[in-house]
Amino acid sequence: MKEFLELNPPEKFWQQVKLFLENKSLRTKKIKLDNSLNRVLAEDIYSPVNLPPFSRSTVDGYAVKAADTAGASASMPTYFDIIGSIEIGKKTELKLKSGQAAAIPTGGMIPQKADAVLMIEDTEKIEENLIESFKALAAGENIVQKAEDIAQGELLFKKGHKIMARDIGALAGLGITEFKAFKKAKISVISTGDELISAEADAKAGQIRDINSYSITSYLNKIGGDATKVGIVKDEFDSLKEALKKELYQDLVLISGGSSVGIKDMTIELLNSLGKPGVLLHGLSIKPGKPTILAIIEGTIIIGLPGHPASAWTVNNILAAEIVRVLNGEKTPADIGTENQKFLIKAQLSRNLVSDKGREEYIPVKIIKENEKLFAEPLLAKSSLITNLAYGDALLKIPRNQEGKDKGEIVELTLIE
Repeated sequence: MKEFLELNPPEKFWQQVKLFLENKSLRTKKIKLDNSLNRVLAEDIYSPVNLPPFSRSTVDGYAVKAADTAGASASMPTYFDIIGSIEIGKKTELKLKSGQAAAIPTGGMIPQKADAVLMIEDTEKIEENLIESFKALAAGENIVQKAEDIAQGELLFKKGHKIMARDIGALAGLGITEFKAFKKAKISVISTGDELISAEADAKAGQIRDINSYSITSYLNKIGGDATKVGIVKDEFDSLKEALKKELYQDLVLISGGSSVGIKDMTIELLNSLGKPGVLLHGLSIKPGKPTILAIIEGTIIIGLPGHPASAWTVNNILAAEIVRVLNGEKTPADIGTENQKFLIKAQLSRNLVSDKGREEYIPVKIIKENEKLFAEPLLAKSSLITNLAYGDALLKIPRNQEGKDKGEIVELTLIE
């Protein structure tokens, strides 16, 4: 019971992190459009032009005055004199009078005084320069008006917006090819453990391949960080201290391993020896991830992750990733660690779940669709195993004030990326 009482609630972790991040100035730089995917804007973006820059047809047909088509039907067509044709990609000087029309392709510029376009299939050519129409049109029909998409000076994206692939097309269409963005958070990932070897090495008896640095860096890079694997460092004071000293220019350093009971005293002593303020807490009331360490050393956040792969990945996903999003400018410090974290899907729980009351628990689940219903099937395993995360589709959070979840209960899930 003593061990449980020494654990810190996640709120205390976030209080310490927020206090630091609120006083941290984020770096910015000008970036090119081609390199902007997943970057976060450091300024508001306003449209420098109207889009489209002119009113254009959405169909092949004839530009006309809508009033001239009033009452048209198969039994009572209206007639138009063709005064010319609009060429795609060129400005037109044509100006319509009542009873006149101009041939126009899709995307062609609407001539002066025209306010609608007859689809070619709603007309019939009587003579070389005469057509009849069987369709009555409303003003604006089959036309995209000038600035209908966005007007010059209108706000397109706010500061803090994360650029997606679809946004790049909008920016290109407006001729915006350079803008200010927040620099990516710089992250180093260190794996510790005398038993660890690289993924490329042949494992001998007693050895195990490093998993955590690969899964952690991949995920943090996916969400927009600039994470690099430092490599494997032995569980020795001097070796780990020397490795950490070289990474203190980074925004965030993650140490995978070295936070469990066996070597926690050495790790905490080591971190405190590197600078101020040092270790802020050790131990969180979350499962998996209880032995997590938080330190801040000379302006660099350091998180000691558990060595077990599922534990390390969970802590990285729910804690470290949120810090990276703030450092990238995607979130504000006030946004992280709140109870209204976004869930992405709901499903019906397939079995009863028992949880340790007093610890926030995260359980991977498989999402199964049966009879048009979604079911969440918990994948229960030890925190030293990684395959549950590989096979799982989402994470189920059980708050620390609950003793579990009941079979048939509708639960909120966060998808595993």
